[in-house]
Amino acid sequence: MLTIEKLADELKLAGDKTRLTILLYLYERECCVCDLSDLLQTSQPNVSQHMRKLKDGGLVNESRKGQWIYYSLNMEDKPYLKELLQILPSQKDKLDQAGIGNADRCK
Repeated sequence: MLTIEKLADELKLAGDKTRLTILLYLYERECCVCDLSDLLQTSQPNVSQHMRKLKDGGLVNESRKGQWIYYSLNMEDKPYLKELLQILPSQKDKLDQAGIGNADRCK
């Protein structure tokens, strides 16, 4: 059940510019930390800290593929998250230009 406190916590997580940008990328496709690090032009440890907060907050899922952990949005029971991300500018072109989604990219 969604409570005001839970929603406020999730919106606080999404209120950070870097985390909101990460959510926009994940809205388009799943990414690993190396993908996000390149896109955000920041260190992998910095991205990992943001991903930990998003995961702990229930906004992202992770799955292991070989040695890499891939992140995706957890929009189950969060229709407000989908609506928020739909009104923001798409990041698909940036992902395509960076070659994100190419399985060999992070090797």
